[in-house]
This record gives sequence, structure tokens and C-alpha cells, in this order.
Amino acid sequence: MTSGGDAPGMNPAVRAVVRAGIYYGCDVFAVYEGYTGLVEGGDLLKKMGWEDVRSYLSEGGTNIGTARCKEFRQREGRLTAAYNMVINGIDALIVCGGDGSLTGADLFRSEWPSLIEELVSSGKLTTKEVEPYKNLTIVGLVGSIDNDMSSTDATIGAFSSLERISEMVDYIDATAKSHSRAFVVEVMGRHCGWLGLMSGLSTGADFIFIPERPPKAGKWQDDLKKVCSRHRNKGKRKTTVIVAEGAIDDELNPITSEDVKKVLVDLGLDTRITTLGHVQRGGTAVAYDRMLATLQGVEAVRAVLETTPDTPSPMIGILENKIVRQPLVEAVKLTKSVADAIESKNFNKAMNLRDSSFEEAYNQYLATSIHDDESQLLPEGERLNIGIVHVGASSSGLNAATRAAALYCISKGHKLYGIQNGFSGLIELGNLKELNWLDVEGWHNKGGWGV
Repeated sequence: MTSGGDAPGMNPAVRAVVRAGIYYGCDVFAVYEGYTGLVEGGDLLKKMGWEDVRSYLSEGGTNIGTARCKEFRQREGRLTAAYNMVINGIDALIVCGGDGSLTGADLFRSEWPSLIEELVSSGKLTTKEVEPYKNLTIVGLVGSIDNDMSSTDATIGAFSSLERISEMVDYIDATAKSHSRAFVVEVMGRHCGWLGLMSGLSTGADFIFIPERPPKAGKWQDDLKKVCSRHRNKGKRKTTVIVAEGAIDDELNPITSEDVKKVLVDLGLDTRITTLGHVQRGGTAVAYDRMLATLQGVEAVRAVLETTPDTPSPMIGILENKIVRQPLVEAVKLTKSVADAIESKNFNKAMNLRDSSFEEAYNQYLATSIHDDESQLLPEGERLNIGIVHVGASSSGLNAATRAAALYCISKGHKLYGIQNGFSGLIELGNLKELNWLDVEGWHNKGGWGV
């Protein structure tokens, strides 16, 4: 197994592959330093035992290392890699990385027969030595903090990075609220706005900029001012704007954090920029990524054992909470088509090519952060009075759910009433309170329950 990146969850994936491989009776090798390990061989190809991955589940980064390898991009480098694999008895490769790493792996598989033939014709290996290695099996695992691979709902490491962003913005919010400041927070996502969108949802950001839903050129400045001014006029003391590093307008002009800051300063807000950078890649994997990496790692080993020379190289993904195998080449092709759609200004297509919940999440963000301007109100006859009650033991997320329900109701003209003190609040007078916009401000990260 080799890794093509350092997203949180790489080590749990290595652990799962090693132990599942041993369980199924395979010899499992760790390829250190990415494809460089294949090209250089020697100590960079290490046979792994059960105990070698004992602490990997809770460790961040990648213990087997990763590195860009220009040699592997050339046929001569791949020829050397094939030689090193054969002499070490390796006939299958599980690659955990992004679309570039996986594309390189599938190319390696397609060239494999000719590489083996060349190794024999050049005298480096004999016909007998290569007999068991006529075909190469490739299986892909996607490690990417951007969640930018098509044909899967989640990539290993994405939710850990989202947690880092949410935690950092919570810290920033405390300062912003104390000083009544605005903060522009730049997150990773050169070609994909998943982190920008999901962090906007989870931190209650006032405005987000993502490449898949760019604002109108020359108009976004006024839109940003209107939203932030409206929220301030309602009594909010802080302003948070999330900017994906690949943010653009609908004419493909870049929108930088500095551009956004200038608009907020012009609005009269004391504004700071925080670029989170590689802190988003750091730390240990959250529970979801540990689970995802483990389930997918085991499935990758099964795929190795079940794949035939006629089977397209599989990529292990997850769709609707089920671990699935998808054709690797097709997944990469779809992923690259997102960038093409954005480049051609077909932003609806770009949205549709993202994971199954991306557009739904974007609409939910609009409902809870932007549509408090009375633009989405229902006719009076369709507006409802709704009660919400918290019953039983408290758990994380109850206040966030209530906030979302309140803001959605407000956007449509419904009234949401918080019933205090559980079911007893329905019996006793004085325990019914209409929740307005400012009442639920900050509830996205408030523990316990507010009603």
C-alpha cells in the first residue's frame, strides 16, 4: 500500500489494509514515501506485521510518508517500479490519494504487461521470474480533505478537516463577538467548495464564497454588504465570512480574502483575515474518518482478492452509507469534469457532479443564513405556528437543530415556539416562547439545549 497525500485518516487506512491483508492470508508491504518508494525500492518497501500498525488508528498524518515523484511520471521510472515490485513478490497495489495519484496508478496497471515484457527482453528478469506477475491489480482509496472526488459521498480526511475549521472558527468567534469585529476566514478548496460550504453551515457564517456557486461579477460586493448589514441591524455583534481559496465570480474572476475584507471595511466593520492553511490537514482523524478508513481499507483488500484482469480498477467509495466499488477511471473523469464545467460557466452541472447532498446543503445554507430578507415568505394563509420541544437526555446538536428550524421558519414566515422544560412545558403556563432570529444566534455551537 502507498499513500499519495496526508489527509487525516491515512494511518487508519494503512492499519486496516495491513490487518485485513494478514487476516486473508496475504503478504502486505508498506510503500514508504509514495511512488518514490516503488521507484527506489530497498528499505522503502517494508513487509508489515500486525504489530507494526498498532498505534495507527489514532495518529494523524501518514506514518509511511508521501512525496511527489517526478520519476514515476516517466515510463523509465515506472519500469524500475515494476522491477522492484516483482523482486519483492508484489502483484497488487492499493493507493490512497487524490485523483492525480489514482490516475497514475491506473496508467501503471495499463502499462504493466509491456513493462514486464521489457524487463524480460532487457535481461533484468527471466520469464520464470515474471510468470506469477503477468497482471497488476490496482485498487484506489480516496484520501482528500476537499471531498472533491465524484462517485463517493465522502473522502477520507474531509470530515476531520471540517472539524478543524469549525473548531478554529469557534475560537475566532469569541474574539469577534468580544470586539464586535468581522473575520474573513480562508479555507482550502482550490477547485471544490465542500469545505467552504459545510464550514459555513456548521459555523453559522454570514456569507460564503465557493467556486460551484459563484456570485454575480460586480454585484457580489453589494450583496455581501446587504446581508452583513441586515444581520448587524438585528443585533448580531460579529460577522463571519468563509472564503474558499478557489472562490470566483460568475465571470471566473478570483475573489480573494483581501477583496472581501475591503468590502467589509467599506461597510465600517473592523475586519481581520485568518487563513487557516495547513492546520486544516493536521491533527488526528475524527471518529467518522477512522471508521470510513477502516471499512474502506478492508473492502480494498477484498477487492484485490476478487478483481480479475478483465475488471476495471475499482475505487472504494461510500454512497448513502454503503461501502461501494466504483470504476476508478470513471470517477476520476467525472471529478475532472467539474473543473471543466466551472471553466465553461456551467455552474449547475458543477453542482450536480458533486456528492449527492452538496446542492441540498447549499440550499439549507441559504435558508439559515441568507433568506432572512423576507424574499422567501409564503402567503399568509400558508404560514404555520409550530412548536419544538426537547425531550429526554440532552445530546450534542440539539441547539443547532433548533436554530436551523427557527431560521427556516422565519425565512418562510412561520412562527416557531420553543416549549421550555420538555413536555411539562405544555402543561404549565408561561413555558412557551416564540424564537426570533436573534434568540437563536450562536446556537450552532452551543451545547446542551436552549429550550
